[in-house]
Amino acid sequence: MEERMSRRESYPVSLWVVVTTLVLSLIGLGISVYLTIVHFDTGIPLACPNTGAINCSIVITGPYSSAFGIPFAVLGLLFFVAMAAMCTPWMWAMPQLIVHQLRLMLSVTGVLMIFYLIYIEVAIKHHICLWCTGVHLTTFAIFSILVTNQVTVAEEVSDLSSGAQ
Repeated sequence: MEERMSRRESYPVSLWVVVTTLVLSLIGLGISVYLTIVHFDTGIPLACPNTGAINCSIVITGPYSSAFGIPFAVLGLLFFVAMAAMCTPWMWAMPQLIVHQLRLMLSVTGVLMIFYLIYIEVAIKHHICLWCTGVHLTTFAIFSILVTNQVTVAEEVSDLSSGAQ
């Protein structure tokens, strides 16, 4: 039991932040895997309504569905593989501040990307993909959690407790 408590205390944030960011990353990863498979295998039906403004097929195919020849679904997959790795309990327990800064920078990159993708969906394609919206919301939720929860690493805690600034 003591070992379990010491491991929990080694996280620089609340345990709910560790669990929630990992779960959200895995949800985003799952959606990205699905969108990547559907993008490359046209034999798999896209589970998305085609009702006027909502049309995933138009959004994930054709012009503006890739960057430098890489489909956005693949970029999302790469993003969520990296984010899921950064949100594992082992990475959260790392005492180096740079690890936590990289996680935050990755989430900022994700949010900037979703602003661009939403612009493409709304202003250029005039259609919205519900699966993509799920990825956008997941990315923004991770970002929001990371921004609103201060990371306190072991070095900072020991500095504060010793009275050093």
